[in-house]
Amino acid sequence: MSEKLLPPPAGPTAGAPAPVGTHAPGAPDRDVSQATRESLEDYTLRFAPRSYRKWGPGVVATSALGGIAYLADFSIGASIGMAHGTANALLGILVAAVIIFTTGLPLAYYAARYNIDLDLITRGSGFGYYGSVVTNIIFATFTFIFFALEGSIMAQGLELVLGIPQAIGYAISTLVVIPLVIYGMNTLAKLQVWTTPLWLLLMVFPLAFLVLTNPGSVETFFAYQGESGDGGVSIAAVMLAAGVCLSLMAQIAEQIDYLRFMPPKTAANRRAWWTAVVLGGPGWVVFGALKQATGLFITVWLLAKLDPAASATADEPVHQFLGVYEEMMPTWLALTLALILVVVSQLKINVTNAYSGSLAWTNSFTRLTRHYPGRMVFVLVNLAIALVLMEANMFDFLNTILGFYANCAMAWVVTVATDIAVNKYLLKLSPKVPEFRRGMLHAVNPVGFVSMLLSAGISIAVFFGAFGAGVQPYSPMFAIGLALVCPPLLAVATRGKYYLRRTDDGIDLPMFDADGNPSDAKLTCHVSGLEFERPDMLLSAEPGPHGEKQYISSLALATDRTGRYVLPAQP
Repeated sequence: MSEKLLPPPAGPTAGAPAPVGTHAPGAPDRDVSQATRESLEDYTLRFAPRSYRKWGPGVVATSALGGIAYLADFSIGASIGMAHGTANALLGILVAAVIIFTTGLPLAYYAARYNIDLDLITRGSGFGYYGSVVTNIIFATFTFIFFALEGSIMAQGLELVLGIPQAIGYAISTLVVIPLVIYGMNTLAKLQVWTTPLWLLLMVFPLAFLVLTNPGSVETFFAYQGESGDGGVSIAAVMLAAGVCLSLMAQIAEQIDYLRFMPPKTAANRRAWWTAVVLGGPGWVVFGALKQATGLFITVWLLAKLDPAASATADEPVHQFLGVYEEMMPTWLALTLALILVVVSQLKINVTNAYSGSLAWTNSFTRLTRHYPGRMVFVLVNLAIALVLMEANMFDFLNTILGFYANCAMAWVVTVATDIAVNKYLLKLSPKVPEFRRGMLHAVNPVGFVSMLLSAGISIAVFFGAFGAGVQPYSPMFAIGLALVCPPLLAVATRGKYYLRRTDDGIDLPMFDADGNPSDAKLTCHVSGLEFERPDMLLSAEPGPHGEKQYISSLALATDRTGRYVLPAQP
């Protein structure tokens, strides 16, 4: 993790390489022109080209892990522990962590190996070109729910320390993110790398102090029975706790928004590459689980040692850390450090929430309308929705919101992971190389699309008690079980015929180099007049003026309203 953050490649726009190639005769489509302004758009709709990926594996992993600085884990751990007791909460955290890590690993590998985000992976992993739009909406929902959650925590800190009313604090926590998220990966990488040491110091030091100076707090923690006092180990309670934690499963999509910028994997960097992929990808859940357990640990200590009546604010991270800081230092300094921790944590995660949410909304909108309004439009849309949630005081309904959302997130992520692990590698019915380009995929593939709808629909019904109170706590297991079983069954039933509309993209150049990495060979898009790397290109259905072959980028195809460039389906 010691690589220095490299400066962006030289070019006329800050933070992005200059486009290579000349414009074709006539003005390019306005939407294509806007989408190619990579300094602002950050490869929203497309494969991340090698020419842009100048960061080392360690920098990419550090940037990805910077996004998990959120304090919501402390609230989640505290709330499930107070509801179900320490033993059930810890077992629930462990169950969720194992599931999230296992399902996240194949997704992280595909993102880093093929340099595409989770939406592009989803398209070719059982959903189809338009079928993955629904999963983009699920992910966008994740980003504004957790933006609102983190913004609420920051507003709590502003009110406690500076006396700023929470309604105003919500607005501040929203507006401060906008300037930081404009320029995409270049700015985010710097922010995450530079703020990580301070965040770790503020987070780890008080916990170590608490354990060393109050050794009895460990015994108290493990003996905690929950507010009801009946916190004995219960499978139902463990599943309820796990269900809340599993709402974080969609976090892998945010990790992937960084991992898609991994450098090519070679013999020389193989170990560093894999370390970065595992830590920066599914490895986030290890740190997340530790934070959840820590949040509960501090809460139990606060309730037992300071004020048993403090349960009203014991699940608020600012109060948790303030209580520990006050044991170590004067109140004024404790307040200052608690506020700094909250602000730094909120910025580290909410720039990622705003960034990833804008990618998801833009991707879906452009595919459905063939119009590219610009990523910044959806940064503002996502933040506006999050602000409404904050003003509606969603923090008071945390467990219910996260428990419900977990069913949707699990249905999506487990379905894609199953398609990769089982349908691609075991059954070999799904193409091993991910495909995302319009014209190469069917509009909708029932293998993943139907599997996800069944998994989410049935598990949500279970969550709301449609099949009785006895099975209600097990809705996460229904979501996971159906998402594991349905994709292979549907792939076999359909014989895999809905994965690819075409197997030949019409280009003779190889897609991959000698190391198996996406090729950096360039071809000129005849619509935009710009050069794009080989994985982004297809043969255009419209020949040149003399009948010669012309090539078109996936970006130009995404905004083409006429359909005249789309290659016909192969028999």
